[in-house]
Amino acid sequence: MADKPSNKNLHKAGRAKKDEFYTQLADIEKELKHYKGQFRGKVVFCNCDDPKESNFVKYFSMNFEHLGLKKLIATHYKDANLFTQEPPYKLEYSGDKNGNRMPDPNEFMTKMIGTGDFRSKECIELLREADIVVTNPPFSLFREYLTQLVEYNKKFLIIGNVNAITYKECFKLIKDNKMWLGASIHSGDREFRVPNDYPLNAVGCRVDTGGNKYIRVKGIRWFTNMDYEERHEKLVLYKKYTPKEYPIYDNYDAINIDKTADIPMDYSGIMGVPITFLDKYTPEQFEVIDINPHFFMFVEQGHQKPKQLKIAGRSDPYARILIKNKKINQK
Repeated sequence: MADKPSNKNLHKAGRAKKDEFYTQLADIEKELKHYKGQFRGKVVFCNCDDPKESNFVKYFSMNFEHLGLKKLIATHYKDANLFTQEPPYKLEYSGDKNGNRMPDPNEFMTKMIGTGDFRSKECIELLREADIVVTNPPFSLFREYLTQLVEYNKKFLIIGNVNAITYKECFKLIKDNKMWLGASIHSGDREFRVPNDYPLNAVGCRVDTGGNKYIRVKGIRWFTNMDYEERHEKLVLYKKYTPKEYPIYDNYDAINIDKTADIPMDYSGIMGVPITFLDKYTPEQFEVIDINPHFFMFVEQGHQKPKQLKIAGRSDPYARILIKNKKINQK
């Protein structure tokens, strides 16, 4: 089954605007290795990253010459009410040209005029300069953040929750093959470091020996429009269709499939699969037709109970992506 469309950690982060989740360097390295050749001569913008804390900034500054970057930009957000303590700052780094050291962030930082909000005029001007945006944007603002990247026609590699697939704006990009899931995270949860004032009252939280706080979040994925080789590896199908094993929805002409691994090799009609199917989606092999249309109402108007797909009189509580096997339909 697909992940349930709720996550206590993410929902709490959204409500409290506790969006400072610092991505682990190991998770960044595992994903970025699939795109190394695409960064040469590019300006990379990390527009949701404190240069003093961000592992994205650390990764790109350490690998600046190796990746052949033209420039690295990172901007720090701070609420206007906290300016008296320290104003937000930005980093602009063009390399030391020697390839022999990691830069001291303080050497390349300047104060920002505003709050450092990615929607501000100041940050949008920096976005215009950038070729590729790589960051962990605010969970509570993911939809708005992605819309901005599309508006300015930017290449991107960003972290979000798998259930963002069900947002209209996100799914349309996926359906049109303008966005897909990244290469390295296909299941499980991921650990993020959080600010010192973040309340640790959920399962999976910890504090290390240095006093740093961490929280584990379920359903994390990379979202990108940068291609990589593994995305074109076809899913190996081994099962054959039988009416008994694959029931048809009561209110939609498609068969239900609970696990991606159970997709039949010989079915030419429409299939309803979990949203986690996109972890294995190959555009040359499958056609993405739609998502359970009633689920949009659930996501956008959560206080209402939408009409769901039904099987044997019972509503399916999960979002389903509707697909066809291209290879069968081309025969």
